[in-house]
Amino acid sequence: CSGGGGAQTTFLSYLPLETVSMAPELLGVAGGHFARHGLNVKLQPVKGSPQAMQTLLSGIGPVSRVGQIDIMVAVAETGQPLVNIGTLNRGSSLRFMYSRKRHPLRRPEDFVGQTMGVPSEGGTSDKVVSLVLASAGIAPDQTKRQVVGLTPGTFNLVEQGRLVGYVVSVDTANLLMARNPDAGAFDPARYVRSDQQVYVTTRNAMQKDPQTVRAFMAGIHDAVAAIVADRALDQTIRRLREEYSFASLNNDQVAKASLTQLRNSWTGGDPSMPLLVTDPSVWTAGYKELTDAGIARAGRDPSAWMDNTFLPRT
Repeated sequence: CSGGGGAQTTFLSYLPLETVSMAPELLGVAGGHFARHGLNVKLQPVKGSPQAMQTLLSGIGPVSRVGQIDIMVAVAETGQPLVNIGTLNRGSSLRFMYSRKRHPLRRPEDFVGQTMGVPSEGGTSDKVVSLVLASAGIAPDQTKRQVVGLTPGTFNLVEQGRLVGYVVSVDTANLLMARNPDAGAFDPARYVRSDQQVYVTTRNAMQKDPQTVRAFMAGIHDAVAAIVADRALDQTIRRLREEYSFASLNNDQVAKASLTQLRNSWTGGDPSMPLLVTDPSVWTAGYKELTDAGIARAGRDPSAWMDNTFLPRT
């Protein structure tokens, strides 16, 4: 998808575009927020955070959005020249779907001896399951993982007892709960601090094309601010539907529930806080959580992997 005039820029999305979780980028295009900052942004989906980071390093696009877990693991392990230039989600945008009747998931202990469905082995979702267990001192191997699709249809495996639950996005969770009263959603943010989503660029792009990086972040800031200001969300949904069509956007109840939960995550529950600004203490605490759980290599300085100076001054 692309829109508006100005310099052509590619945004690498590790998420498919057909999700309300992509609302800031979708509205950035549909609402003309990027165009107002002189950019014609093409949204290019890639398969997951690792591919997004690799494609970013190859120079195809200057900015991507990935999970804090993935960037921290990559930079701590191999020293890749990636930098967090803005935090979007201040909590997890994942949900673990479970059956209320068969096996409710209320706390980490409920996962022990069970099998969880994840979209990919070793990916963010897989690591978040491990972090939920680690928060209660439970070894990750106490819960088996099985690779499954992220669709509402996978819930059949949960109802049959073949999975205790599976990991989905916020809007898939709301879609499923709207259709099936047996579906419940566990929010890992109650136990995990490091599953934030951040905008990343390369050190090369920061030096060679800082104007594009700044313009992109200004457009994203305007789009996020517009959604936060639109209390009823009617204007946001109407604008998005003029350009896009997919299940969770086309259902009023699901779209509003999802955008409300995402908006709370973007603001950290406090709309007066500056949007997208990375809190160094939270960022560093996330790294400690990952090293304590044995997910990221210890002994690095995560403060060197973040830079708030590309955000608009508000």
